This record gives sequence, C-alpha cells and structure tokens, in this order.
Amino acid sequence: MGVVNATPDSFSDGGRYIEPERAIARAVELVEQGADIIDIGGESTRPGACSVSEEDELARVIPVVKGLAHRVSVPISIDTTKARVAKVALDCGASIINDVSALLQDPEMSSVVASSDAAVVLMHRQGSPQTMQYAPYYSDVVDEVAHFLDERMQAALRAGIARTNIILDPGFGFGKLLVHNLDLLKGLSSFSVLNRPVLVGLSRKAFIGKVVERSVEHREWGTAAAVAIAVDRGAHIVRIHDVAMMIDVVKMAAALNPCWSSCGQEHDA
Repeated sequence: MGVVNATPDSFSDGGRYIEPERAIARAVELVEQGADIIDIGGESTRPGACSVSEEDELARVIPVVKGLAHRVSVPISIDTTKARVAKVALDCGASIINDVSALLQDPEMSSVVASSDAAVVLMHRQGSPQTMQYAPYYSDVVDEVAHFLDERMQAALRAGIARTNIILDPGFGFGKLLVHNLDLLKGLSSFSVLNRPVLVGLSRKAFIGKVVERSVEHREWGTAAAVAIAVDRGAHIVRIHDVAMMIDVVKMAAALNPCWSSCGQEHDA
C-alpha cells in the first residue's frame, strides 16, 4: 500500500503533495514502482495533529481520487474517519476505507461501508491524535489490541459489513510507547487467530527512529528491517511511503511466508 498524503502537516511528507496534480503524479509513480494499493489521506493523524473540517478534507482528497481513478488499475483507499468523505470518495472511484478510528468516530461510517460493499481497514488506537501519546498504558498490548480488533470486527459484522471486506490494523504508533510497538511487532503472529488480513503501518515511524537514532528522512533501513519482520510474522499488507525501496524487502520476506500467497488468493476472490 503506497501512501500519498494530501496534507500540509503529515509527519513524513506533509506539504509535498498538497496540490492535486502532484499527489496524482506521486500515486502513479508509486504504482509504477510496484504498489498494489494507493492510500490517499487528507487529514494528518500524527501525534498532536489538529482535526480538519469535512470541507477541507474533501477539497484535499476528492480531486486526487477523481484524477487517479482513471489512471491506475489498482484499488484506491481513502484514509478518513468521516462518513461523508468516505462516501464521496467511494462515488469517485475509491474502493477501500482506511478508518483509524475503527468506525467509532463517525456513527454513519458503518452504514456507508456496508451499503457500498467497500473493503474497510479497522485500526486500533488508544486516544485521539491530540492525546494518544500522553501516557499510553497496557497490561498486555498484544492481547488488548487483539481483543479490541475482534470487538470492532464483530461490530462491523453486525452493521452488515461482509467479513471478507474487513482488514485489521494493530495501529503501530497510535497510542503506543516504544516498548508497546516492539511488543506488537514481536507478537504480530498472534493476530492470525482473527482470521483476517493484517495491515501494518511501519513506514518511518517514530519508534523506528528511536531505535536507529535517525531523523524521519533517514529511517529507510530501520523501516526495511521492521517490514521484513512484519511480513515474516504474518502481515499481509504493508503501508509504505518508499515503495521502490521496500518492494524487494517485501518480496524476499514474502517468499519465506506461505501466508502471502494463500491470503492474496482469498483477497482476490
């Protein structure tokens, strides 16, 4: 999953792709590099980020989705917690909703997803972007995140969302300290019991920077190591900024993990 942030303030590439044409060109470039999905976001969810109005978010992402829909053949994902943004994006060609609130922030989101038959990513986070890194606490982060994701999956099923359309994301960096992120990565294989594809967003994350002691623009090798470990431990989708740099890492790690081929066939079906 290649990332395009149509935002002025995302932690990694904020401001680079705020103009729709630049965002579209970047997305096309990521597909040419090997991205299987493009994820378009118009609101930063980095720690401390301020919320964005619905109208501002629509203005940022809809021109990109419209412009991209006829230029790439891969699925387009819209990274949003707002039901109206999701609905308009789906109408314009998106087919995946990436909701970092796991359908909790907007009460209309579940019905939008269910009525569209879109795929949906349900992510765990503790708190909001404004509060999530103040003092996150877990007794057992792997168990608690898995329990949350199972609960949100059951809620999605009750709302009429097909099980085959659900993707789960443990939410690296969202309300987690360094030790929590490392424990999640170490225990990622535990999420296989939920029997749904697992998406991980590790690219350039702050916890990687703390381990390798590098600034955000120099975390490629740390990201590569984390991605390889995640794939080996059962991740099915990796959300990446640097697709060209990570494609070989994913291919090599996936060659040793039969889960990729079997889950890929299920997703295609």
